[in-house]
Amino acid sequence: MTTQAPEYRLLAKLEAAFDRLVERAEALVDTWRLSNAESWTFETAPADAAWLHRALLDFWYQDGQDGRSTRSYIGLFAANEAVMEKLGAVNAAKKAFAEQLAEIRREVPGLIPEIKAVLPFRHPALHAHLHGVGLARLHLKQCWRAIPAAPAEVSRIRLAWYTSGRSIKRLSVRDAERMLLALDSDAAHVRIQLRTLAGLPDSEPLAQVQPQAPLMRANLFFREPLDNGHSRQAMNVALPLFVPTANGQLPDINQPPRHPPEKRTRAKRSDARLEDTPLLPSLRIYRYRDR
Repeated sequence: MTTQAPEYRLLAKLEAAFDRLVERAEALVDTWRLSNAESWTFETAPADAAWLHRALLDFWYQDGQDGRSTRSYIGLFAANEAVMEKLGAVNAAKKAFAEQLAEIRREVPGLIPEIKAVLPFRHPALHAHLHGVGLARLHLKQCWRAIPAAPAEVSRIRLAWYTSGRSIKRLSVRDAERMLLALDSDAAHVRIQLRTLAGLPDSEPLAQVQPQAPLMRANLFFREPLDNGHSRQAMNVALPLFVPTANGQLPDINQPPRHPPEKRTRAKRSDARLEDTPLLPSLRIYRYRDR
């Protein structure tokens, strides 16, 4: 009997984790359907089990999609104890999938392209439906991102767009050099940026800027204070939010604007101190103005 190569054992474990994720997500949808509970979505499509199935099992790239971005499905679903139990099982499966994927990234990162191409075939119904519209490649982050859940019964929910603009990560010159060298160091544009970086003192701080898309945030107001004494909580809701309830009804909900504000309403942060033009365009790294 031949011994299975370590990379294929890891792949087999990931395949099993993906199977459990799909099966548990489908069980969650079925359990919610049978509960006859209330639901609401931000979309014009009805907030039914078919919409929920599409939201929870959208694990795919769309043509031209940025690999760093994920699609949002904004909705609220009243959940009894059975639904919340199934939801916990789905999120546990997502965590196990993420852990298995992290091990593969550490041990055999070359398997990642194969994973994205092969895993969809394990569920022919999903693959056959999506392949015809250019969605046959797996989006790993959309597999493992957790489904949000309110920790207790809620009296009202207020939804609002949150526009943070961009995130800023402070870096050293050596950090930036390592990041450039991780790119194709033989490429002309990378060599030019390495020469630019070599002209800076090692002590100069730099900033890497990552644009962030607007997101929907739910402000939850609980019927009773939580164990920590808090009576409200805010959470991002890129996936449907499940709200525990004993009567199958949703709490009071506001109707947020259809589109996020074009401009930020909050005061500018430290990004105003950055130069207008990036020092290292390939990495979106800037110098500070007040050097």
